[in-house]
Amino acid sequence: MNDLNADVIIVGGGPAGVAAALELRRCGIERVVILERERYLGGATRHCSHSPFGMREFGRIYFGAAYGRRLERQARIAQVDVRTGHSVVSLGDDGVVTIVADKGTATLSARRILVSTGAREMPRSARLVSGDRPVGIVTTGTLQSYVSLHGLMPFSRPLIVGSELVSLSAVLTCLSHRARPVAVIEPERHAIARAPFNWFPALVGIPFHCGADVVDIRGTSRVEAATVRLQNGGAQTISCDGILFTGRFTPEAALFLQSSIRIASGSAGPAVDQDGRTENPLYFASGNVLRAVETGGWAFCEGTAVGAAIASDLDRRGEAGLPVALTFDPPVKLVVPQILRRIELNASAFRQFQLRFNRCCRGVLSLELDGREVWRKAQQWMPERRVLVPIPDAAHQAQAVHFRFREE
Repeated sequence: MNDLNADVIIVGGGPAGVAAALELRRCGIERVVILERERYLGGATRHCSHSPFGMREFGRIYFGAAYGRRLERQARIAQVDVRTGHSVVSLGDDGVVTIVADKGTATLSARRILVSTGAREMPRSARLVSGDRPVGIVTTGTLQSYVSLHGLMPFSRPLIVGSELVSLSAVLTCLSHRARPVAVIEPERHAIARAPFNWFPALVGIPFHCGADVVDIRGTSRVEAATVRLQNGGAQTISCDGILFTGRFTPEAALFLQSSIRIASGSAGPAVDQDGRTENPLYFASGNVLRAVETGGWAFCEGTAVGAAIASDLDRRGEAGLPVALTFDPPVKLVVPQILRRIELNASAFRQFQLRFNRCCRGVLSLELDGREVWRKAQQWMPERRVLVPIPDAAHQAQAVHFRFREE
């Protein structure tokens, strides 16, 4: 049964999805619908029992749950049709999505569809960590949902694995709920988060070790200890009552994997052009489903930009134009956007390429259009840190767009 025909359907009610809906309504688009599988809007931010959220978009600081409520309130004021408890299970090539809700299965259609399903952390199983299977092994998202929704702290002396911004969020959550981590370890030889954020564990008296990774977990009913491989090749046993795996996000792109829309190399998210549009011009994407992972404020701003691009797309007539795929040399991990179209919308969502490296390296990164170098920069490049490169106007007319890397 098809019980809805909208202008725009937005899949996912996190910061990017809500921001896009608000911008679409501001642009005069009437039938804007958000489909959210949870009971509330806000995405992962609803589970964060700490601040800061909202500075960039609302000009004030919120804790995670309050920020989620602000997003809900803004959607209600803008008269967005919000449908919580609706899970999208497939994307049709013709702009029809299949959903599952309390009343059963239905198909919904729209002129354009925006997917903003966010990202998820890599659990123990995906990290291939051996050992026992005791209670007390969780990701940051699971920990924060335990705390915010149920008032439960699953351990008192966890070992935290990872040093991304979300790892510091995990430390804050533990300390504010009477749990003290025994240590924070990072498999890379350096912290992933930039200074001064990476100073936080040491400032609160928590040992922080780089070049260390969990290789074995021991425990019967619950975690008792973990074996950690050190940078020098040795091993150390750390007593703890829990393991908290943080970071190593991957886009929540399962809907695209089941569709005909291409997944981009490196990012594991959908390939989009400078307007946030996928290779199927009916579908757009924004937020952390594009590349894991950015802050809630960054996702909100990106959602706003893609919302403006969709509004412009609804007003125009004609073909979207053939996409030109962008290429890059390793150790560049990913580039967003991954495709460019000659026909641009009035409000391009992406005015800068977003790059990530997959390892620490020093060298020259350059942008070439049809074999001609138009931009270059030499420095040390750190893994999983955002690199921004302006998109030249000429890039939209080029037949070949390539990021070249020469390592020193």
